[in-house]
Amino acid sequence: MTGRRADAGPPPVDPARVHALVVGIEAYDAGSGWDLPGPARDAVRFRRLLQAAGVPDAQLHLHLAPLAPYQPDVPYRPADHATLRRVLVRELASARGEVLWVWWGGHGVLDRSGHLRLFCADATTDDKVGIDLDSALARYSGDAVPGLPRQLWIVDACETFEEALAFREPLPPDALPVGQRTLAHQQTVLRAAGRGRAAANDPVRATGLFSEVLLDLLTGRAAVLPAPPDPEELFPAVRARILTLREAGRTLQYPEIRLQSPERTEVLVAEPPQERRSLRPLVRAVDALLAYPLMADPAERQTVVAALGPRLTGTMSRHSKARTDATNILNVLVRHHPEALWDLYDAVVSVDDDPGRASALSDALRELRAAGESARGRG
Repeated sequence: MTGRRADAGPPPVDPARVHALVVGIEAYDAGSGWDLPGPARDAVRFRRLLQAAGVPDAQLHLHLAPLAPYQPDVPYRPADHATLRRVLVRELASARGEVLWVWWGGHGVLDRSGHLRLFCADATTDDKVGIDLDSALARYSGDAVPGLPRQLWIVDACETFEEALAFREPLPPDALPVGQRTLAHQQTVLRAAGRGRAAANDPVRATGLFSEVLLDLLTGRAAVLPAPPDPEELFPAVRARILTLREAGRTLQYPEIRLQSPERTEVLVAEPPQERRSLRPLVRAVDALLAYPLMADPAERQTVVAALGPRLTGTMSRHSKARTDATNILNVLVRHHPEALWDLYDAVVSVDDDPGRASALSDALRELRAAGESARGRG
């Protein structure tokens, strides 16, 4: 007897009904002190992912301000304030489609009203022009944008407090026209830094740490593109990888994800280390397992589970959603076959031998098994 086969996932999205705004700003009119090697290169990599998934070139709005000597090998438009504002207010707002992707990499600051301001390429120290992200999100969740009901916004920018930067003058207001609020849109917003924090950038490798994590995870989920991946499966993987970078001393950021739909509004944050250590062992093990891109793909997930053999899989209830499936798998193993947790570990690392993920998974499975033995000892 074998376990119940996982349900089919959501229907695929027609690439012709997908639009994207992709922004990467490395050079600013403010001068070399604002140079930020990486965002333009990350943006081009992201555009290639959607292009490979079949999204027409005309619907991939690429806006760059690259730093020399980098020369993108794809056409792009400028990333100045007037151009980006026109795209957001006029061009994309009238698009007819099902899915909107927004990718933005560059400098940002959290203004005194709590809005994230994303500086444009023509920002100077005396004229810090930028896009108010919160205003843009409000516009794209109302009747000003009648189409594009499914949206995923990914923003790799600092959220340092405006007052901490000692600007001579406060940032000028620059809200986009919003329209009437509706319940027609589902917005997922992934923000790299967390309130009051900087988003780390690697100038030597010319990439944002958050962007690199997202690009790797999205590449591993290429089978579902150009549809947005399930955010509640994606974010635990983001959280686990950023935690590893924090523990290595490479960043202090705490990404967050905001989920807004007709059914819910919720903000999830990457918890501080002391909270991470207090997570229930099952939650930690599920997060460590979902940090592997292969777990997002039903076929690859089935390959891993099949390696456990029918004696174990015959008692497992399977599910199409990766997080639910991982929880079911781990629950069965820790309750009935705790020694097989290491068979699961071997099956996963045989497909993906990344040492950081392997170490996190090993620690989490060890803690889960110990918790299971303790629970059985208590009777």
